[in-house]
Amino acid sequence: MTGFGRGTAVAGDRQVSVELRAVNHRFLEIKVRGAAAPALEDLCVARVRERLERGAVTVVVAVERGGGGGGPRVDGALARRVFADLAALAGELGLPPPTLADVVRVPGVITVDDGAAAELAGPLGAALAAALDELCRHREVEGQALAADLGARLAAVQALVAGLAADAAAAAPAIAARLGERLERVLAPGAVAPERLAQEVAILVERADVTEELVRARAHVDAMAAALAAPGPIGRRLDFLLQELGREINTTGAKSATAAISARVVQAKADLEKMREQVQNLE
Repeated sequence: MTGFGRGTAVAGDRQVSVELRAVNHRFLEIKVRGAAAPALEDLCVARVRERLERGAVTVVVAVERGGGGGGPRVDGALARRVFADLAALAGELGLPPPTLADVVRVPGVITVDDGAAAELAGPLGAALAAALDELCRHREVEGQALAADLGARLAAVQALVAGLAADAAAAAPAIAARLGERLERVLAPGAVAPERLAQEVAILVERADVTEELVRARAHVDAMAAALAAPGPIGRRLDFLLQELGREINTTGAKSATAAISARVVQAKADLEKMREQVQNLE
């Protein structure tokens, strides 16, 4: 899911700003820039994990301060060496020269001492909380739209499963008629006793029976409907249920005894694939 959030907090002569950007990702991937101290970066990662379960999230931290000391420090000598090394490598590879942003991303170029890091932890946490609140509001709006779309597609799949049950119930006469027509084409009339024909039809009907598969499919559909109506993160649960529902639909297709069942299975697979694409982005 996508979203943006920004928050600021002031402590003494320092102002801490945090920007969050999130894009779709199946898992939770967090990148922190500008924290300048491992403890502050760990704080950012921990707070984001408390609120989010999915998404590629970039956290950008900026600290502005007055004339007092104790803030982030730039190691000029290290920055110059890094720039020179990167510029030389870029020249060898025929790439554009590095920028200041490339240099400051290197660990150690910008640092914060432990005391300053401890002082920044409070305002950083407050700014991050405000940014997360805004980000979550954006994601909630997107989630509501995705849930509505998934609900409509789920209703279509539910109708298809009901249609499959009706088709399966009507499959026995179709199997008997088809078998009888085939036998008439290759055998003389009356060559097969009615009892023998009924036995073969019963065997074929049993092999084509999809009652259990459709019972499980209906259970998965009901569970998905309940998940969509429930609060909180549901993406991973829906992902699992879709996988199980797809397995039952595939088995139904493999046992397909009529063209009507095959047609519904094809449509159900198409709908499930569209749902799977949406669920990958859902928190």
